[in-house]
Amino acid sequence: MKQRIRVVGMIQGEKGVLVAKKSQGRVDGEPLWELPTGKIKFGEQPEEAMDRMLEEYLGVEVTKKTALHDVVTFMAQNPSLGSSQLSNLYIVYKIDLYAETKINAKERYTAFKYIRPEEMGNYHLDEASVIVLEMEGRTNGQVNYKEVANSATVYVDGSSRGNPGPSGIGYRIVGENGQILVEGGAFIGFATSRVAEYYALKEGCEQALELGLRSVRFVSDNLMMVNQMKGVYKVKNRDLLPIYDDIQEMLKRFDACAFMHVAREQNTAADKQAKLAIDRQFA
Repeated sequence: MKQRIRVVGMIQGEKGVLVAKKSQGRVDGEPLWELPTGKIKFGEQPEEAMDRMLEEYLGVEVTKKTALHDVVTFMAQNPSLGSSQLSNLYIVYKIDLYAETKINAKERYTAFKYIRPEEMGNYHLDEASVIVLEMEGRTNGQVNYKEVANSATVYVDGSSRGNPGPSGIGYRIVGENGQILVEGGAFIGFATSRVAEYYALKEGCEQALELGLRSVRFVSDNLMMVNQMKGVYKVKNRDLLPIYDDIQEMLKRFDACAFMHVAREQNTAADKQAKLAIDRQFA
């Protein structure tokens, strides 16, 4: 599986976050915007690549501070590879510029603009920028960028009382405009929490496909499952393998998909549905 590694700059200003319009448009002619993003050249360290990108693409030579902020990984469909998926690793830096710093469009970009969260829906952002901004919105407790994302978000969670014990699954699917498309839960019987997590993800896939969604991000508070779906770790548990294989087959039906890990308190809607499913069974 091929992997793409990029450095990304998060530049905040009084008017929002800086996004850039790419000089090479898409086939349909609609301009594509993104957070300032660059490749890492052979022999470079990521921070060196970030500094070089600031100079080459933004015309910025002096910054007040460049600091590692986050590392984001996700899977996405790669048209050039047919049905294959591309593993993406984006190293995100927070960049503080001096107030007098002037930004000039060079090489990769034709324009720059500071945009507030509520304005993002007016710009077509690339997949990686949407994911980075969505995570940033959750971290800072600001406007959740899922409201302006280009893909639907599928929140999933599993619950087991006893581990193993009576178990339920929950899900909530939020559209690209922030509206709740569907949510619910189901009792799955006697299982471990790990099995419940995977059944919740499987149900989330099925619900998304029934809605006809083509581009989705799956969100879970189970880090192990997210890393297994990203291919970081292999699934070796015999109880999980059949469910994992079913999920892999369903994922092929999406044009693009990504997996994100969040804290438990950021996945309360799906967790609530899973617990309610168990309660209904024993009411």
